[in-house]
Amino acid sequence: MNNSEWLSNYDPSDEGFWNSTGKKIAWKTLTITTTALLFSFATWFLYSVIVIKLPQIGYQFSDDQLFWLAAMPGLAGGILRIVNTFLIPIYGTKKVISITTFIKIIPLLMLGFAVMDPNTSFQYFMVIGFLMGIGGGDFSSYMPSTSLFFPKKEAGTALGIQAGIGNFGVSLVQLLSPLIMSLTIFSFLGGGETIIATGKKIYLENIAFIYVVPLFITGIWAWFSLKSIPVMATFREQLDIFKDKHTLYCTMTYIMTFGIFAGLSASFPLMIKNLYVPLDKDLDPLQYAFYGPLIGSATRIIFGKVADKIGGAFLTQLTGLCLILLFLTLIFGGYLTPTSKNDFKAFLAIILCIFFFTGIGNAATFKQYPVIFSNSPRKAAGVIGWTAAVAAFGPFVFNVLISQSRAISGDARLFFWFLIVGCVMATFVNWYFYTRKGCERPC
Repeated sequence: MNNSEWLSNYDPSDEGFWNSTGKKIAWKTLTITTTALLFSFATWFLYSVIVIKLPQIGYQFSDDQLFWLAAMPGLAGGILRIVNTFLIPIYGTKKVISITTFIKIIPLLMLGFAVMDPNTSFQYFMVIGFLMGIGGGDFSSYMPSTSLFFPKKEAGTALGIQAGIGNFGVSLVQLLSPLIMSLTIFSFLGGGETIIATGKKIYLENIAFIYVVPLFITGIWAWFSLKSIPVMATFREQLDIFKDKHTLYCTMTYIMTFGIFAGLSASFPLMIKNLYVPLDKDLDPLQYAFYGPLIGSATRIIFGKVADKIGGAFLTQLTGLCLILLFLTLIFGGYLTPTSKNDFKAFLAIILCIFFFTGIGNAATFKQYPVIFSNSPRKAAGVIGWTAAVAAFGPFVFNVLISQSRAISGDARLFFWFLIVGCVMATFVNWYFYTRKGCERPC
């Protein structure tokens, strides 16, 4: 091993080592990787803004095609997270974080030039959307890496901070994009698109190009500053996590928390567009869409510390019960089949509450997993990566199944019943194995 890249004798569970050396290294690593993760999420969710604007500037894509475009980063994110789950023990933190940061520049450049060309095909946008999923895929390298640098007593806080700030990348995109696309920053490249209905000129390419320089700088920072912890294991050796039934159970609870957070983040703007814009033509989905991811990200940071103090299982249980209640309210309150624009405020409030509780659940589950697999930090890291990989299909599942639900039944209620069933199963598993008195692995 190259001593300049790999740390030797790194043991965060040794309190003396942690206080003298480990803490400084761990928090420096967390700062760099969290910055990189912020831009990863921004890249991953860029299409949630793009798909809203494409029809406005003349692209003749159907609603189903728009849902598929919004789904592609989620499909790629899930697939690539499966790959990323196993990379840290093979290549180390430095190489994986640095290289994945640089790679994201490619689809951003492709997207920026694509929206400048009115002849860009739907198929090419689909390819770009898949490549944007690289920003979602590398999450399953970041979180396992972080879990190795921190002791279990501080893992919830560290993972909550990293994932929470990383999740802010979603809000960053949805909040800043309307402002950025109004500026002439990259007009020298020949861009500028006209909104057909109003004649107003926007620069949609800006919201892709604007992240290229920060990604390049962050990649350089990571390459020269990060170190790797030698927890070497081959791909085959890492497959031992699937021999433990708790890998499946943890996957179920993280689908319920992060899967719903990510899926709703990606589909929320389109849901507003399809459900409420027909009732209120002045409603701008991007004016409200960023609030959900912002709330979910903030609660994930805040409740990481809470989970360290009271344990994650109780908070996961609370999340599951509240999500079930909120989904039932959406269905029986008629907010998925609105007849008046006055229903929008209640719909928005319910959705924001869903984001709030997914944030709590995201913090809680990542506190649980290192405790559930406390006998092996490497397995715990692998399970964190794996569960994150499966849950990352959330944007794909939400966009595709909402579209299918509308095709089958005329609205999205069928899909939300599917979510309720999933939440009931995950909540029961969490109660039976991790929460009730005398459970198998209390956490």
